[in-house]
Amino acid sequence: MLAEDETSAPTGTVSAKTSNIAAEFSDPLTTLPQIFLQDAYTPANHGTDAATNRLIARMIVPRVPSSSLLPFVQLIRPSVSLVTVPTGKGSSTRTEFGDVQLFDLGVIPWPERETGLLMGLGPVFVFPTASHRTAGQRAWQVGPAFGAIYKGIPGLLFGALVQNPISFAYTSPDADSVSTLLFQPILLAYLGNGFYVKSADATLSRGWHDGAATILPVSLGIGYVSLRDGWPPVNVFVSGEWTAYRQHVAFPQWRPW
Repeated sequence: MLAEDETSAPTGTVSAKTSNIAAEFSDPLTTLPQIFLQDAYTPANHGTDAATNRLIARMIVPRVPSSSLLPFVQLIRPSVSLVTVPTGKGSSTRTEFGDVQLFDLGVIPWPERETGLLMGLGPVFVFPTASHRTAGQRAWQVGPAFGAIYKGIPGLLFGALVQNPISFAYTSPDADSVSTLLFQPILLAYLGNGFYVKSADATLSRGWHDGAATILPVSLGIGYVSLRDGWPPVNVFVSGEWTAYRQHVAFPQWRPW
């Protein structure tokens, strides 16, 4: 579940405004500032009897260009996490701080916004801030990130966020090299009265090194946007995820969000 807030909302009817805000909360290219809290609990994992958990805190900080030298809207999104990870094949776990991720996308000024298509391009960074070796990857990483969103159909949102962080330095001599393609498909349909359904929380990943993990999860969730005069919008949702395919990894079999 998550809660987010913003300082402004689109104009128009209440229904159109709520539909637009619901889309903004799932849009990686949104220019609305947001605070995002999400708890992902995993009761069943492949390869271990332990239940795991990930608490994620994230901000979206848009920067509107102030000069013609940098004519791009920048979207800065840092993410921090507190993770509960298994210590072996049994049921024991440990809770630690995870790695910090940050991407900085510049929204491409073409095509025109009126078409409903937005694209963004920039770098993604992963900082090895995990407080234990099992809670992170022990590697400094940087790589490309790309996002694309289509809003041309009222009440619908289609898009994807693609990232590929690549390790270049390590906090331990026995840390593994990392290069992982991360693909997050985004689909949202507004139902009315503040409710929407979406499949936007699962991230497909493919490691490029020999023996690296391949994970193909799918997700489905329902959410609600609340608008009150004098208060910032609040968005809450619950979502479930199931791993349809996995290779070379002990990974969640299914989990609710």
